Amino acid sequence: MDPMTLPVFAFRDPALAPIWAKVAQGQRLDAQDGLAMFRTADALNLGRMAAWAAAQRHGDKAYWVLNRQCNPTNLCVLSCRFCEFARKKGQPGAWAMTLEQVLAHCEGGIREIHMVGGLHPDWKFQDYLGLVAEIRRRHPRLGIKAWTAVEIEWFSRISKASIREVLKELKAAGLNSLPGGGAEVFSERVRHELFPQKIGWESWREVHRTAHELGIPSNATLLYGAIETYAERVDHLLKLRGLEDEAPGFLAFMPLTFQPGGTGIPAQRASALEDARTVAASRLLLDNFPHIKAYWAMMGVEMASVALSFGASDMDGTIGQEKVAHMAQASSPEGLAAESITRLIREAGKTPVQRDIFYQPVAALQPS
Repeated sequence: MDPMTLPVFAFRDPALAPIWAKVAQGQRLDAQDGLAMFRTADALNLGRMAAWAAAQRHGDKAYWVLNRQCNPTNLCVLSCRFCEFARKKGQPGAWAMTLEQVLAHCEGGIREIHMVGGLHPDWKFQDYLGLVAEIRRRHPRLGIKAWTAVEIEWFSRISKASIREVLKELKAAGLNSLPGGGAEVFSERVRHELFPQKIGWESWREVHRTAHELGIPSNATLLYGAIETYAERVDHLLKLRGLEDEAPGFLAFMPLTFQPGGTGIPAQRASALEDARTVAASRLLLDNFPHIKAYWAMMGVEMASVALSFGASDMDGTIGQEKVAHMAQASSPEGLAAESITRLIREAGKTPVQRDIFYQPVAALQPS
């Protein structure tokens, strides 16, 4: 790019100047750069750098999807300290949907169904596979994004089939992509403290690498604002970047603000400044990820709109009924109408683009 077209920044934090030099020249940032970005008090200039990087990819476009979340069950064999979604058998608030209840979530001309849940103690892999197959039969054009790496690994265990075999069966049944949940943060220290029964980086990587090799794109997340350090956040992002280098297939990265709810975990509740820095640092470090998502259900509606000026290029979608964050007392609305999302995007100075599950623009709503 012609150097004369590059923006000029008056950095308040001198640590950002060499980072901008790298970004402007297309050079890859390293762990020290990541730490500097998470620590900086000059969030506005960090955001401007990230916004410039996003604009090189997407111009003034910001994407959204007409979608709905579905959580078929919250019964789960795991007992993660940070989770207020899961229940054991007989506990108040436990549920397991019928097939017809799941299918009801797929109505209304939506473009994408996002389906995740607990590791049900009695359901077999065929039960989960059957949900995908029946959704595909009833809604041949609906994008199905389903089952986190934690669930895929569980399906492998209960079916005694390999990760590859499980994913091949799901793809044949109609699965289009994987969500990014279950990543939390790729720190063994944090895992042992907050979710010791859950899979770690090695298993998560195997699932997503295998999915990409099979032509199933996926997403990635980071749960931040609990007990992790900045260095652990940076390491998490660099691991994701390395995986995308090795086995391309990620569609988007979504930073998730930790919702402490009643867990008793001494959360470092992310401020608006922390949210903005995390979005911006993610955009600049994840130079091989197409999109950074501003997930309003956890970040909050206003902050998600602001994040579009800090490097985010996607606001997820209408969602419908979101349960995971709201059972941890997230304060955002449970669903946003299409008109509200497009208004928020325009207020951020962006052009809203309705997309499908693969980030292809769609011109108008059509039945699924």
